[in-house]
Amino acid sequence: MPNIEPVPAATVVLVRESLQQEDLEVLLLLRNSKLAFHGGHWVFPGGRVDKADFQDSAGGLEYPAAQRAAVRETSEEAGIDILESQLVHTAHWTTPPNLARRFSTWFFVCLLTEAVKVNVDNQEILDHRWVSPSAALAEADSDLFVLPRPTAVTLQDIAPYKSISALKEYLNRGDIRVFPDDSPYYRPAEMGCDT
Repeated sequence: MPNIEPVPAATVVLVRESLQQEDLEVLLLLRNSKLAFHGGHWVFPGGRVDKADFQDSAGGLEYPAAQRAAVRETSEEAGIDILESQLVHTAHWTTPPNLARRFSTWFFVCLLTEAVKVNVDNQEILDHRWVSPSAALAEADSDLFVLPRPTAVTLQDIAPYKSISALKEYLNRGDIRVFPDDSPYYRPAEMGCDT
């Protein structure tokens, strides 16, 4: 199989404080099992960066286009309106070579301090749930549902933090997880990202 160039994409980890316990919850969406990429998996809102995202971004650079895509996809998939200014860049994942579909995905965290209503489209996304990172990981370990690797690793990164303020302090350190470490598709400075 020829090496396919990855398509730019964006993912948003929506985080809120739990309503029932002292913990954080993230929004996970169930992708339709008929979808070719991660069908039947629980994922964060996200998707490919469209041409319009590039046209509307500053200078046509990938990072601001990814921010626009993140906002758009969160609205399309979960019915939640967020702002680009709420996004904190935390990771960049590139699908390994020799796969039929590849993405170079910018990961963002969005900390929610007010209640939001989730409204899935019942086509691409069939269900949603707010769940603590540790509970989601435990259910995946028990084979109750499937998490793609980037989703599971992100949940592991967030799990130690039990409040928005604690997570915010961690995010302010600016540690960016990049996979693979030497990804030629993550060039933040020339792509418009100043982290």
